Amino acid sequence: MKTDELIRLLSQDAPVRMRLGRALALAVAAGIVASAVLLLATVGLRDDLAIAIGTVRVAFKIGMTLVLAIAAFGLVSRIGKPGVPLRPWALALLLPLALMVVAVGVELLVVPQDAWAARLIGRNAAFCLFFIPVLSLAPLAGFLAALRNGAPENPGLAGAAAGLAAGAIGAALYAWHCPDDSPLFGAAWYTLAVTFVIAVGYATGRRFLRW
Repeated sequence: MKTDELIRLLSQDAPVRMRLGRALALAVAAGIVASAVLLLATVGLRDDLAIAIGTVRVAFKIGMTLVLAIAAFGLVSRIGKPGVPLRPWALALLLPLALMVVAVGVELLVVPQDAWAARLIGRNAAFCLFFIPVLSLAPLAGFLAALRNGAPENPGLAGAAAGLAAGAIGAALYAWHCPDDSPLFGAAWYTLAVTFVIAVGYATGRRFLRW
C-alpha cells in the first residue's frame, strides 16, 4: 500500500470534530474580521484612501495582495486532504508573482533612476515588517487549528502554506492603511513580512500538525 493511500485511510478512521472545508471557512472569516477590527482600532485606514484608491499603484497593491490571498487559501484548502493534487493552486501562486514582476519592471521604466532608492525604502518599512505579521496572527492561528481537522501529509509544508495565506491576508488588510504605494516597496517589504509569517507557519506546523 502506498503511503498516501495509508494516510487517506487513517484520516478517514480518525475522529474529526468538523469537516476541513467548514473549519477553514470559519477560520478565514474569523481571521479576516479579527484582523480588520485590529487594523481599524489601531492605525485605521489611510486618510486619503478615497482619492488614493483611484490611482493605479494603490489599486494594484490592494488587488495583487488579494489575488495572492485567494491563491494561497486555495492551496491551504487542499493541503490538508491527503492525496489531493496541489499543483493547480501551486501554479496559481505564479499569477501574483508575475503581476509583481511586471509592476516592478514598469516602475523602473517610468520612475527616474535616482528615485528608485526612495521608492524602495519608502516611509514605513519598519512598521510594515511589524504590522503585517501582527495582522496575520489571527488568520494563521485559525488555519493551523482548522488543519488539525485534516490530515496533511507534510506538516511543515502545510504550516508554511497556512503562513503564506495568513501573511497574504495581513498584507491585503495592511494595504488599506499603507501610504507607500510603489511596487518596489511592496516587492521588498511586503514580501519580507509575508516570508516571516511563512517561516513561523512552517515551524509551528511541523510540531502542531503532526499526527
